[in-house]
Amino acid sequence: MTLALSIGILVAGGVFMLLQRGMIRIVLGFIMLSHAVNLILMSAGVTSRRDAPLMATADPATAADPLPQAFVLTAIVIAFAITIYMLTLAVARSDDDTEDPS
Repeated sequence: MTLALSIGILVAGGVFMLLQRGMIRIVLGFIMLSHAVNLILMSAGVTSRRDAPLMATADPATAADPLPQAFVLTAIVIAFAITIYMLTLAVARSDDDTEDPS
């Protein structure tokens, strides 16, 4: 129940921040959503009720599925790369002549 509430709060906060105007707030919203997705992927692996996913020492019937853990590691790397790119865009924002001068 705590995990579901944490995911819900992160998603709600992330969506709220994504709908803001400032680029830094959008980046923070993206970070919150990526954390929520990582928690969802980890909960899909049901690692809390299983043994370590080491097949040499654990019974395969009780071992945790290592695939969601691999997905989370991949998602962390991808989210980090996108976050750095978005922060670079936020800092390097220049005048692009799209505003009305009057």
